Amino acid sequence: MTDFPLPSATKRPSRFKTAWDSDFAYAFRKSPVAIISATMVFLLMAAAVFAPLIAPFNPFDPASLNLMNGFTPPSEANAFTGDSFLMGTDDQGRDVFSTILYGMRISLFVGFAAVLFALVLGVTLGLIAGYVGGWTETLIMRIADVQLTFPSILVAMLITGVAKGFTPVEYRDQLAIVVLIVAIGLSDWVQFARVVRGATLVERNKEYVQAARLIGRSGPAIMVRHILPNVLSPVLVIATISLALAIIAEATLSFLGVGAPPTQPSLGTLIRIGQDYLFSGEWWILFFPAVTLLALALSVNLLGDWLRDALNPRLR
Repeated sequence: MTDFPLPSATKRPSRFKTAWDSDFAYAFRKSPVAIISATMVFLLMAAAVFAPLIAPFNPFDPASLNLMNGFTPPSEANAFTGDSFLMGTDDQGRDVFSTILYGMRISLFVGFAAVLFALVLGVTLGLIAGYVGGWTETLIMRIADVQLTFPSILVAMLITGVAKGFTPVEYRDQLAIVVLIVAIGLSDWVQFARVVRGATLVERNKEYVQAARLIGRSGPAIMVRHILPNVLSPVLVIATISLALAIIAEATLSFLGVGAPPTQPSLGTLIRIGQDYLFSGEWWILFFPAVTLLALALSVNLLGDWLRDALNPRLR
């Protein structure tokens, strides 16, 4: 009797190997724009998160400021103190490089929080409108249509103004960031709601939804556990692009003086401060925060555009 060797057990690939060989990862590796934009976003976000470790100075600590260092040009020694700064200083003697790192933290926090708020609100209302239908859908969509007739930045300014009017004066600076997040989120929920509603209208008539109804699943359970996972792909793309728009909206509101307070300046606040000294020769106070905002918004936008193409099955 001849003994035949038993076939060895096939080793299953690791999760990292599976993810690395996926179509999504392959498309990312083959796209220089995606690699560069993702790298830029990662570096800027890491610099913001670790700002206390990277920044040579704490620009918001009055004890560390020296007014004699004001208006020091980049990489030049101050005529009075002899100190030099990589990107120069502003009118208060604050290191511009340090203020950018700390200001970027505010801009990114407001952007992420506003997009998350808009996403939760828009997805919830979109699911309800698409699944329930009837007068509920009509009411939600008509509100969305009316809001789309106004520029989002004007809606955010209106909400910010109304909120500040109802906020006591002594608490306005403390609640300014929260008001800014709510204002930007309420101005951007419509696009999430419209996309999710359209996808829900398609999904609610499919067999798996009908089967869930037959076994007694409730409406909220069907929306959350069955329909929601199938409509998240376009939501992820919209959220990525909306992040760049939210950062720009925050910078615009702060530039106009209705956004982040002076005690917690964001990139928009730094640009507003630098604009006052642009024509007097201190160009670096405006230039470096503006370039940082441009690089951040452009990188996030390019990454969102690539993500939209990568997740679109029609383009595969």
